[in-house]
Amino acid sequence: MLSKIIQFSIKNKLIVLLFTITIIGFGLFSLTQIPIGAVPDVTNNQVQVITTSQNLSTQDMEQFITYPVELEMANLPGVVEIRSVSKFGLSVVTIVFEENMGTYLPRQLISEKLISASEKIPKGFGTPQMGPITTGLGEIYQYILDTKPGYKDKYSAMDLRTIQDWVVKRQLSGIPGVVEVNTWGGYLKQYEVAINTQKLNAMNITTADIFTALEMNNSVSGGGYIEKVNQAYFIRGEGLITSLKDIENIVVKTTNSLPIYIKDVAKVGFGSATRFGAITGNGEGEKVLGQVMMLKDANSKKVIEAVKERIEAISKSLPEGVFINGFLERSELIGKTTFTVAENLILGCLIVIFVVVLLLGNLRSGLVVASVIPLCLFFALSLMYIFGVDANLMSLGAIDFGIIIDGAVIIVEYIAFKITAKKGALQLLGPGEQQALKDEITYTGASKMMNSAIFGQLIILIVFIPILSLSGVEGKMFKPMALTFSFALIGAMILCFTYVPVAASLFIKPSTLSSKNISVRLMDFLNRSYDPIIRWALKKKKLVLAISVMLLGSSIYLFTTMGGEFVPTLDEGDFVIQPVLKTGTSLSQTIKTTTRIEQILLDNFPEVKQVVTRIGAAEVPTDPMSMEESDVIIILKSKKEWVSAESKDELADKFKEALSVIPGMEVEFTQPIEMRFNELITGVRADIAIKVFGNDLEILNKKANEIKNLINNVEGAADIMVEKIAGLPQMNVKFDRAKIARYGLNIADLNSLISMGFAGTNLGSVFEGEKRFDLTLRLDEDSRKDISNLKNLYVDTPSAGKIPLGELAQISYTTGAAKISRDDTKRRIVVGINVRNRDLQSVVDDVQKLIETNIKLPTGYTITYGGQFENLQSAKDRLKIAVPVALILILIMLYFAFNSIREALIIYSAIPLAAVGGILLLFVRDMPFSISAGVGFIALFGIAVLNGIVLIEHFKELKHQGMEDSDELIIQGSKDRLRAVLLTASAAALGFLPMAVSTNVGAEVQRPLATVVIGGLITATILTLVVLPILYSIFHLKDKQAVVKSNSSSKILGLVLLFSLGASVVQAQEDGHNFDEIRAMALKGNSGLKASSLKVDESKALIGSAFNFDKTEVYYHYDQNNLAFNNKPLKVFGLQQNFLFPTVYFAGKGVNKANYLIENSNYELKKQLLEQELASSYHELQYARQKEKTYSELNTLYERFSYSAQRRFELGESNYLEKITAQAKQRELRTLYKKAVEDVNLAYNQLIKTVQPDSTLLVKTVPMEKLRLKDINIEENVGMSYFENRNKMFVAKSSLEQQHLLPDLNFNYFQGTNSNLGENLYGFQVGIKIPLFFSGNASRIKAAKIAKDISQAESKDYRVQLKAKYQSLMGQLKKYEEVLSYYETEGQGLADEIIKTATLSYQSGEIDFFQYIQSMENGYNITLTYLENLNAYNQTVIAINFINL
Repeated sequence: MLSKIIQFSIKNKLIVLLFTITIIGFGLFSLTQIPIGAVPDVTNNQVQVITTSQNLSTQDMEQFITYPVELEMANLPGVVEIRSVSKFGLSVVTIVFEENMGTYLPRQLISEKLISASEKIPKGFGTPQMGPITTGLGEIYQYILDTKPGYKDKYSAMDLRTIQDWVVKRQLSGIPGVVEVNTWGGYLKQYEVAINTQKLNAMNITTADIFTALEMNNSVSGGGYIEKVNQAYFIRGEGLITSLKDIENIVVKTTNSLPIYIKDVAKVGFGSATRFGAITGNGEGEKVLGQVMMLKDANSKKVIEAVKERIEAISKSLPEGVFINGFLERSELIGKTTFTVAENLILGCLIVIFVVVLLLGNLRSGLVVASVIPLCLFFALSLMYIFGVDANLMSLGAIDFGIIIDGAVIIVEYIAFKITAKKGALQLLGPGEQQALKDEITYTGASKMMNSAIFGQLIILIVFIPILSLSGVEGKMFKPMALTFSFALIGAMILCFTYVPVAASLFIKPSTLSSKNISVRLMDFLNRSYDPIIRWALKKKKLVLAISVMLLGSSIYLFTTMGGEFVPTLDEGDFVIQPVLKTGTSLSQTIKTTTRIEQILLDNFPEVKQVVTRIGAAEVPTDPMSMEESDVIIILKSKKEWVSAESKDELADKFKEALSVIPGMEVEFTQPIEMRFNELITGVRADIAIKVFGNDLEILNKKANEIKNLINNVEGAADIMVEKIAGLPQMNVKFDRAKIARYGLNIADLNSLISMGFAGTNLGSVFEGEKRFDLTLRLDEDSRKDISNLKNLYVDTPSAGKIPLGELAQISYTTGAAKISRDDTKRRIVVGINVRNRDLQSVVDDVQKLIETNIKLPTGYTITYGGQFENLQSAKDRLKIAVPVALILILIMLYFAFNSIREALIIYSAIPLAAVGGILLLFVRDMPFSISAGVGFIALFGIAVLNGIVLIEHFKELKHQGMEDSDELIIQGSKDRLRAVLLTASAAALGFLPMAVSTNVGAEVQRPLATVVIGGLITATILTLVVLPILYSIFHLKDKQAVVKSNSSSKILGLVLLFSLGASVVQAQEDGHNFDEIRAMALKGNSGLKASSLKVDESKALIGSAFNFDKTEVYYHYDQNNLAFNNKPLKVFGLQQNFLFPTVYFAGKGVNKANYLIENSNYELKKQLLEQELASSYHELQYARQKEKTYSELNTLYERFSYSAQRRFELGESNYLEKITAQAKQRELRTLYKKAVEDVNLAYNQLIKTVQPDSTLLVKTVPMEKLRLKDINIEENVGMSYFENRNKMFVAKSSLEQQHLLPDLNFNYFQGTNSNLGENLYGFQVGIKIPLFFSGNASRIKAAKIAKDISQAESKDYRVQLKAKYQSLMGQLKKYEEVLSYYETEGQGLADEIIKTATLSYQSGEIDFFQYIQSMENGYNITLTYLENLNAYNQTVIAINFINL
């Protein structure tokens, strides 16, 4: 099947290239369409049900709203979890559904249930509504409405809020992909009627009168229409309030014909709704924030671009001095993570290409393999687009091109090797024939290597199947990675049997690998280094295996102490500080505190760019916070601009220290997306959530604070916070039902009055064009300040009297529940811990020990651990299934590949030692175990077995070819596959290197995965090259013994047969040496070759002789003319040295090197001649023996014939002619037989002369077969190398003669003194010797150049002669091949048939003895002619294989 596809591809190159272009085109199109994000959206499938009721306390919200909603939702199908938060005036119930239910079905089910839930909620207590269809990644763009310098006083917070609600929000709402624009902060404008209770009492007006007056004077109506003069005039009654004056002039009642207006009893003006949240920014006080929320599964990049575009348009329509300050936008993080991904992919790609080119040693092959990389990426992008996989840090960040192109490397390496081997044949062909031959080579090579390439890729593909089974947060995070990797791998598999063969046949050319090639030198060095290691390992098997087991044991121990975390925290580049203030802190106090925080941060830390704080709840409270809770969002500058700290953890500690000046405040640190994810997924913002479950809030609060105090000193536990569930200050109104009944009142009216007075009651709307504002009635500001205002609130009685509220109820200060959180309908409190400078698992272990030892819980109370730790435990449980499944799948695949459980297990042993490397490198880099690392281990196990497969396959191939010796087979096989193993492992490992060392945004998540794979591949490669051969050697010992027994049996059988034939000589020969053994003996024992080898060593030793300096002269000099300054002669001691110019030495070294290369070429030439002579003599001996055997059989036959003729003559049955003819023929055959025996002796002696053995040489007799013709490349001929090295030598000699023209150098140092001088006088002399007369040198230079030209001419002549001889020999070979073809197809068969038929006919009496003898002679003659031609063919093949002049 695959072979047919490869054949089709090679024959239809244009179709394949068009297919490739299609992949590129569709890939580029997909790249523009795929949603691009920072990280996968790991939010679970959840729906929030939000209910606001500004007047209900926390307990009432839980009892009347949260509980009925939870009860209704609990019976829905597919519900996984229900969480709720009840706070003053707010209930948020989160219902988590199974992922397979999709986004919209759960919402439809909930919308149906909300109808019945609403019926159970008392009227006026609030209506539950679903939250927006968004996720933890939904907050894509946050901005504040800000004022330019000089305009601050012109716009109040209320003005900015109005602009946000009616200008900005409305225009942003229509963008595709935007599901909600949430508003936060400022003052919601209202038309406020603030009544003065004293005036109401004085004028005897009730609040009901005010209600009625306002409601009756703010309406609009129509009166149909009137027809007049053929037109219809529609009647419209305009009674809507349009201004404050309209409200002021509404009449409440008329007393004594005097109207009492609203303005007489109340203050009319602009007010604001009761606030539960606010925004402050950059230390400048209150701001207004807009939060653009994206629809679930929308393309964040496109939505953000559309939002920015719309904001630019909106900015033009804003009032003067107002601008939109986008302080937190997802596109920055997307840009940074996209850069990280792109950088890692590009660097990984370049490293892989470099490694492939370096180890293949062929640029064209490397580029063909490299071209597969972008094609695989485009193919993966295309499938990502089709299957809806987003492009982000996880999906694209873990692609390792080294693994993906593994199949292409195997195929291209083999094809390049075969094309290079056929270089000689290709050079003799025309372009068309060349391409046809290359196509054939490519087809054969690709078909042969396809199975191993596909099998390796299938194993990696199957390993990723368990990752696809992950669910929950870890599933959403790593499934995109597994899918994308699988897509790229599938693309690589398809390209391997379509594009790769086509590209290889078109672009790969035969290459000549010289000894200077860096790839050749590198592989030579590695082979030289590896050989002693593998030999030592095979001798010390037990020691090596013991070391391996010890390493495995050590790594398992390290793993148990390593600790763990869910997923390394993505550095978003920004901070969120969550200040924790006292429960019940007022909004105004929180605003003051957060403004001060902003000022401290901006004043003390130049790293801070902007600080914006969100306080309390937004208009759509998806993130329910109390008024004392806030998120201080700190936008940081680029790390290059940091001066206060080097890391975020260090900066967080400094922030905390700087903020410690604010009393009564604790802070915890997180990041915007991380905070939102934690809250939405687990209901808790912290990394670790210690959840205490129980009914009594007081007991829960007490136990939680005990836990906090207990774990304060645990290392790594930072920002320990107890959820504020109690201590909310309240003014409690406890009604006296008896008094209320006495006055004829009811509680509902009293509650309505309290609500109206303090919270305000909406009595309609006021329109300003399209803008719409509430008309609200409440007490004036002075009447809403204290408990006394509540006590003195007058209640209208049915008897037209008034009575203070304090007379009807007991009003007092109390504290109540601040917040009630429930998980699956059970109340709980959370102790939150953020982990810094330590791993998650270790912190939890320490905390658990402390709590189990020291905390005693009442009956019915329990503790669980949630947050990120809950995710870690869930993921670990799934990995406990996924990893074994992956391992079992690998084992099954290996068994199917080798059909042997033993060999499968040998290769399988790569997995534990691969894990050793992964664990050790994690430990060295101080990384805890995380789910990223776990996924890395799964991927590693698939990759680790590939090299084992390559090695075992080659061992089996060598065994099949006849290699018997176990150790030699293993050593040879391991060295043969060293390049392939190192290429696969280094490409895969180094492809992950950029991820492992990257420090860019997002690299934190990729780093453990890459670390595991790199460390694992290092040890897996060592295993493959050292431990695996040992295991193979151990486990195949029995096989070897069985083979020995089998061989012995076959030899005994052969001896019996030979004995029956009487061939006693052949028996001895059967025990002799085969050709390979004789060749080894010749190469080792031939004296001529030894002498040549010693000459090579001699010339190598002489290389250093170029640095031959003149002898150093030490002298003493005394001269009476040489006086010192004391007028006495000096006694001078000196040292003198002469040097040639430095470059002369190096030029001399070059000549010596060239001489060494010539001697090396001479050695190779002699070695080749020896091998040729040996092969020729060996096969001549085999031919002589076969001929001797044939003549022996004929001689025996004719002896019988002669004897028979003699007897027949004596008996008178034949005549004299028959007798003497038989005798003559018999004597002739005896002579020929003796000659054949002598030929055997001559051939044997010739072989002995060549081999020069130490003892008697026994040569094994084997049937003659056609020798295989090698692929000859004339340019790589040893003789050509000799001439090339000669040319180099003459160039070096010419250079040396030219260097001799340079001056010589002289150095002289001396010291002089005399008996009265008391000190040494010293001096030195430096001189140069300039060759003024250099005609001799010039002649030698000229002679050297002529010698070089002679050498080049001889080289050219040698090449021409060699090619001519090659062509001549190929012609002879063709001639013999045609003759042999006849004998192999017809002649040999005819000979056998003649002998067989003659024998049967003679036995049956159909022919006489004479005819029988003639027939037998004809048959044997055919055999002898065949043997003669076969020998001539083999001798010609030997001459071609070892061609020389």
